[in-house]
Amino acid sequence: MIRPEHRHTRRSVLAGLAAFGALGAAGCTRVASASGKGGGDLLERLRALGVVRLGIAGEIPFGYIDRDGKLTGEAPELAKAVFKRLGVDRVQPVPTEFGSLIPGLKSQQFDVVAAGMYVTPDRCEQVIFADPDYRMPDAFIVPKGNPLGLRTYADALRRHAKVATGSGYAQIQHAVEAGYEENDLVIVPDQVAGLNAVESGRVDLFAATAVTARLVARDSAGAESTEPFVALVDGRPKADGGAFAFRPTETRLRDAFNAELHKLRRSGELYRIVRPFGFTRAEMTTLTAEELCGR
Repeated sequence: MIRPEHRHTRRSVLAGLAAFGALGAAGCTRVASASGKGGGDLLERLRALGVVRLGIAGEIPFGYIDRDGKLTGEAPELAKAVFKRLGVDRVQPVPTEFGSLIPGLKSQQFDVVAAGMYVTPDRCEQVIFADPDYRMPDAFIVPKGNPLGLRTYADALRRHAKVATGSGYAQIQHAVEAGYEENDLVIVPDQVAGLNAVESGRVDLFAATAVTARLVARDSAGAESTEPFVALVDGRPKADGGAFAFRPTETRLRDAFNAELHKLRRSGELYRIVRPFGFTRAEMTTLTAEELCGR
């Protein structure tokens, strides 16, 4: 997510989400899902309406409401560029918790998930993904000076560190793969709550994507981010790719989105869009959703 208005308080973030949630509920009626013929007709409907509703999770830097009450972040800014090329001029945020993004998409609360969602085989059973627009290692937010020397999940397990991460985050699986019991993890709503938990000493670390950790922690007086590292899943290194998600019937919209995404990648415009939010060239990728779905 972040053209960092980086030092958000949890209250200001949630207040912004609530305000835009009300707008999302009142400002647009539901757009019907695809009829199933030819991969869906949602793109034509969105063009007619002139607006697409984006499911976001209020997570810096992937999709959030800034201090001025404006929608921003890596995924919304990329969505604006892609959908404008597709003939849809406006985007409208529909904030929800990360763990509710796929249920919200399936129940038509919004038209596309624009939250930097990792492409995983389990999620591929529920939604269809565009190709990833970034690839990301993990990092920790730890107390200043990293007194326990925590640099990987194996370090955390060895030091009996208390681990927090976000609701629905891939880092839950990464910690479990390292030997944690899921019930022993502290699950918090968002990265602001995670930072607060570390700063207050309630947990020893908050696990997140590398870009989230470094941007959220960089203005903290009591916490810092660790160096990025690649988690092990099934004994192998795994850097996850994040992408936009669509309802399974909307293949026409997904394919049109993919075509424009690839043009932006080839021209270098994709990187120019995401760079202000803390992304580096090392986090750009040519992975496909098919590869990450394991098909």
